[in-house]
Amino acid sequence: MKGIRLPQDAISGRPAQAERAALRAALAPFERANGKASAFQLGTTLALFVAICALMYWTFDISYFLTLVLAIPAAGVLVRLFIIQHDCGHGSYFGSRIANNIVGTVCSVLTLTPYVHWRRQHAGHHGNWNNLDRRESGADIYSVCLTAKEYQAMRFWPRLAYRLGRNPILIHLVVPPIVFLALYRVPFDTPAAWHAEKRSVYWTNLLLVGAFVGFGFLLGFGRVAMVQAPIAVLASILGVWLFAVQHRFADTLWARQKDWDFTAASLQGSSYLRLPRLLNWFTGNIGFHHIHHLAPRVPNYRLQDCFDAVPALRAGPSLSLWSALNSVRLALWDEDRSRLIRFRDLRPAPTV
Repeated sequence: MKGIRLPQDAISGRPAQAERAALRAALAPFERANGKASAFQLGTTLALFVAICALMYWTFDISYFLTLVLAIPAAGVLVRLFIIQHDCGHGSYFGSRIANNIVGTVCSVLTLTPYVHWRRQHAGHHGNWNNLDRRESGADIYSVCLTAKEYQAMRFWPRLAYRLGRNPILIHLVVPPIVFLALYRVPFDTPAAWHAEKRSVYWTNLLLVGAFVGFGFLLGFGRVAMVQAPIAVLASILGVWLFAVQHRFADTLWARQKDWDFTAASLQGSSYLRLPRLLNWFTGNIGFHHIHHLAPRVPNYRLQDCFDAVPALRAGPSLSLWSALNSVRLALWDEDRSRLIRFRDLRPAPTV
């Protein structure tokens, strides 16, 4: 993987101001939402999700195994709906703020993710990701990482807790369903001043209860739980991995505040995940993650065109599906080697 090579400022080592301005100008035409394209994508995605869910309920009494098989494409479509909600949170999906908020709220009932709460948390991620001195401001699964020296300076029990917390099975298979099904039901990490965000959690819960009760009386509570739960579990696992891996790859860029630069962090601290066309469809083109961080107002359906039109965007870190899967054990930032490493790659701590 090669990092993007932008002209550098001789003093700071950051991308030159003129180059940043030229890049921003090249991205600007793609930052306008197309209302018809957004409505078409939303309508077809919702229709497909409803159709697959209906098919799952129809097969429930025929073969529950077949129902579970259908949960796989249903989860993929739910990930696509999450990307639409995510775009609404950035104000990029529709030109209207009201339309973004309405669609984002509707999607949040399906994704189990309180729209306003997640929107503000995610904004913190965009402002501080890969900044070693502001990790607490972008606290999420892809923005919290100890340095190798910090880890080696820990005592035994905190070190063990961190190591267990970075176990790939735990963090990628166990934790995501817990977050979406349980932790998002309470404002467990919400600052006291976030009143609207707290209300978002409670309103989402109320809508979820109403939907579950309504469909439960109509179709049976056990049946609804056994159809919707596998979709939610699979979608949470896929979604968390998809977002996490595009920041946690070996040749990513993390920096201290004095060296942190928005453009460099976008193009070198986020990856281009090369996915087959079908997976790009299910994931709402979020594989073009470096573009999304550089220009979050670009709607998901314009990311491919943006990538094709701006040559500089094709020089950044690139991940294949296989290399992304192999990145799940990366857990520490080695400041000396400027790369993420596995626990087994730790060099012995210097003796005093």
